[in-house]
Amino acid sequence: MSDLDEIRQKRMAELQAQAAAQQQAQQQQMAQMQQQEAAQAQFEAQKKQILGQILTSEARNRLANLKLTKPELVNQIEIQLIQSAQAGSLRGKVTDEQLKVLLRQIAGQKREIKITRK
Repeated sequence: MSDLDEIRQKRMAELQAQAAAQQQAQQQQMAQMQQQEAAQAQFEAQKKQILGQILTSEARNRLANLKLTKPELVNQIEIQLIQSAQAGSLRGKVTDEQLKVLLRQIAGQKREIKITRK
């Protein structure tokens, strides 16, 4: 074998090893993404179950409708409701009227815009 053939074989082996390492890294990344998606789905299912227990059907419908336009706000409210339920500060189910009050409180906090002119 000539030196050129040896160099080609070494380079080919290096490229194959590099491709195998990249493929393995991609597989690990895909597995990690699947685990994250599964954990997220489990969290969402638990959240849905808890909200089903603490909200009336009207309040759930209101949150579902609001989620279409303001998902960040709804997520914040859901987390706040779940934390309140876990802390034991909720008595009975949250009604649509109680949810409206909570929405006004949170929305009022975010609309404080001050404009000063000089």
